[in-house]
Amino acid sequence: MCLGCLSLKSFEKPLSADEEKEILELFRGGDSKARDILIEKNMRLVAHMTKKYSTPDRDIQDLISVGTVGLIKAINSFKPDKGIRLATYAAKCIDNELLMMLRAEKKRAREVSIYEPIGTDKEGNEISIIEIVGEDEPDVVGDYIFSQRISCLKEKMDTVLNEREKTIIIHRYGLFGNDEKTQCEMAKELGISRSYVSRIEKKALEKLKKLLEDNHL
Repeated sequence: MCLGCLSLKSFEKPLSADEEKEILELFRGGDSKARDILIEKNMRLVAHMTKKYSTPDRDIQDLISVGTVGLIKAINSFKPDKGIRLATYAAKCIDNELLMMLRAEKKRAREVSIYEPIGTDKEGNEISIIEIVGEDEPDVVGDYIFSQRISCLKEKMDTVLNEREKTIIIHRYGLFGNDEKTQCEMAKELGISRSYVSRIEKKALEKLKKLLEDNHL
């Protein structure tokens, strides 16, 4: 569903300052209906806040649901004696909730990407980035193999990757103590398109896979 299809007119008009004060007093007194009114009267704000997070691949109803969680948190924790309107405080809470959603999406995408097949080994088995850089093995043999792979990458990465490929791989996967970055972040930093970063990354991973294979790791 597109955001344009969800007109702000479909939500109730916000409360006036006096109405808000009255309903908040009822809510603080334990009136559950007052809480529902505060939610309904601020749904227009939720819809407005979700606009900047709307993309073709995101369901607007999902965004509104997340934003509503932020609104409810704001209503439950709002303190009128701070001298600001509920809407001002709620806007920050809604935005924070949406940002947390984006961070969670990014983390899930990261987890998926490291296990996504990028090719096959000599036996025809699928291989992923986690298998190239290794994963935390609980046994001594696993730890040894992992350390050997990392040592090989540190020592010989320069022999198979050019400077741009090396930069992208190191920062995309947070190797050698560096922070992880998205393809979009790398594209902006290097002044190239995201799709170009993706192509360079894929090519570099293939080179690293071959490097480890050639070194029997």
